Amino acid sequence: MKIVIVGGGFAGLNLAKRLVDEHPIEVTLLDKNNYHFFPPLIYQVATTFIEPTNISYPFRTIFQKRKNLKFWMGELKNIDTEKNVIETTTGNIPYDYLVLGMGTETNYFGMENVKQNALPLKTIDDAINLRNHILLNVEEIIRTADPVEKNRKQNIVIAGGGPTGVEVAGMFAEMASRIVKKDYPELASTGQIYIVDALGSLLGPMSKKSQEEAYKVLDKLGVQIKLNVSVKDYIDGNVLLSSGEQIPTDTLIWTSGVIAREAPGLPKEAVGRGRRLLVDAYNKVVDTENIFAIGDQCLQSTDINYPNGHPQLAQVAMQQGKLLAANFKRMASGKELKPFQYQNKGSMAFITKFKAVADLPKLFVKGFLAWLVWLFIHLIPIAGFRNKLRLAYNWAWAFSVNRSALRLIIRPDKKQRDI
Repeated sequence: MKIVIVGGGFAGLNLAKRLVDEHPIEVTLLDKNNYHFFPPLIYQVATTFIEPTNISYPFRTIFQKRKNLKFWMGELKNIDTEKNVIETTTGNIPYDYLVLGMGTETNYFGMENVKQNALPLKTIDDAINLRNHILLNVEEIIRTADPVEKNRKQNIVIAGGGPTGVEVAGMFAEMASRIVKKDYPELASTGQIYIVDALGSLLGPMSKKSQEEAYKVLDKLGVQIKLNVSVKDYIDGNVLLSSGEQIPTDTLIWTSGVIAREAPGLPKEAVGRGRRLLVDAYNKVVDTENIFAIGDQCLQSTDINYPNGHPQLAQVAMQQGKLLAANFKRMASGKELKPFQYQNKGSMAFITKFKAVADLPKLFVKGFLAWLVWLFIHLIPIAGFRNKLRLAYNWAWAFSVNRSALRLIIRPDKKQRDI
């Protein structure tokens, strides 16, 4: 049985890890990067609190000495459902069963100016790019005499009031109040941080208590919160809002929406809302015989508790990956498959130092206790024991002394980037 997994995120990695050493199953894991990374913490890379290596780990190291699993670096180009072959940027791979777990990409809702000029935050590359942008901007602010230009460079607009937007806003506010003034004494002020969301509350998917706490904490930090307002365009360094207001800024951080990655070659009938692939109770893509989709890329309506599909969360992806692995083993031995049902273990969001919110089953926690729970929960799934230690050390140092040693502007020159 040859199983090809496309995407090494939470879904694909958990599937692959539970199929190692399961003969006669042969697994090929395809990913455009040679490493797995932990998306919930990339905003801390962008805000200079942790290194990219704290939340990333090479696939080849994860699967060392696993004879039935091989890693293939490349991107999916097309699926030939008749020949059971996928075409990638680095060659073709045959399969008996194909599993798609490519996740999502940033959705700009057709706004071309935003797409070209805003700063997304979905990948390690995005996080490093944002970090460099912010640090370079501060250096330019110090040298700028024009008050209008200085104001534009100092303002930061975050589009999207979900967990990522709230966490980014909180971390930048933390930097402005505790860190920037130490490193940049020339700055008389640090400008405004805006968070904009089309909904009537922050942390839309979470409880009302979490929403109210996030608003209260960010408001106290001086973040300008604009609800029931959306970004309509970004022209000449000005963010245009649906309310008619314009905010001058060189930094528009886009955390406002995602769309599932494309899977070329599948029937149109298999594609649903948000480009997510429609799957049955066992995560098999509709109108296919041997293709499955898991994680953020799939839309499953068979779970009685989630008739409109599951939330695009790490826990859903991990649970689907684990169950599909078990079902492949059942398939190999001729046993009956088990349908997927999501076990909701709660959700949480970091707001700022010592402040977080957690919606746990039958329990709401906020403040310092929620912050400790957040730290612990986010250490568990990090790949690699050394990564956990480094991350714990970085957190302890940064949060105890209000200082981070990671504010380095490291950019390959153009000749190196073109190699």
